[in-house]
Amino acid sequence: METKTSLKGVLLLLLTAFVWGISFVAQSEGMESVDAFTFQGVRTLLGSLVLVPVILIKNRGVSKNLSDDEKQEKRKLNKKTWIYGTILGLFLCGATNFQQFAFYHSTAGKIAFITAMYMFFVPIVGLFFRKRIPLITWLCIVLGFIGLYFLSISSEGFSSINKGDIQTLICAFFFTGQIMLVDKFAPQCDGVKLSCIQFFVSGLISSILMFIFETPELSAIKAAALPILYSGIMSCGVAYTLQIIGQKYCEATIASLLMCLESVFATLAAAVLINEKLTGREILGCVIMFTAILITQISDIVKARRI
Repeated sequence: METKTSLKGVLLLLLTAFVWGISFVAQSEGMESVDAFTFQGVRTLLGSLVLVPVILIKNRGVSKNLSDDEKQEKRKLNKKTWIYGTILGLFLCGATNFQQFAFYHSTAGKIAFITAMYMFFVPIVGLFFRKRIPLITWLCIVLGFIGLYFLSISSEGFSSINKGDIQTLICAFFFTGQIMLVDKFAPQCDGVKLSCIQFFVSGLISSILMFIFETPELSAIKAAALPILYSGIMSCGVAYTLQIIGQKYCEATIASLLMCLESVFATLAAAVLINEKLTGREILGCVIMFTAILITQISDIVKARRI
């Protein structure tokens, strides 16, 4: 019997976390020029747009060779993909906007730490759906949690809980839902289409809120062009699509552990791109995080061989 988690899924989700980590720096830089809804609206619509040519190329000439029954089945699948993509888009919109607004009130370290709480929330929510979590996975979750603490929180700890911290906690809950729904929806649909639709829905809602609550200016958007382009094309168009495809080959709890490595990559990216030096505490956090992931994967391989 083959377990769901495979090397292909692990590698795709590691790449996802890497791209997201760099995007964390881009989000921070972009907020210097534009407001939160503007940044998220433009980047997610851009993420949807860049996937349209991919979908058109994949589908080119396919319908011509299908029978009437197959065409009917394809229409049903497309309808299902739109429904699933819309649901994912609602969760993604909530997660990304709450996270973006947190930059007004909280620090990048706290935001990275609290966002990655989805690593802890996913298996807990999974218990309500009767998903049994192995003890070794729970231990690795705790180990990963400790690693994130050392990585993201200074030795002074949480001096106070502010509005941004609460917004990021809400963001983590939205990401928990998005990860678990991707786990459910991705095997049933085309991953690229599903990803494209979730960005379109998220971007459309964010853009509507942008015009209601903000005053977007083209000059400001141009000033934030580089962060928006990276976040839109790489973080949305590429990474979230890799997430959907990768989760087809990776169990949700393991996936959440892999994807929370974005905090590690974000710290490394900040050191390289904006010259933020790693402290000994942050390096320790990185080591603990990678250790947790390594133990999880080794235990999964051993379990698969026994089965």
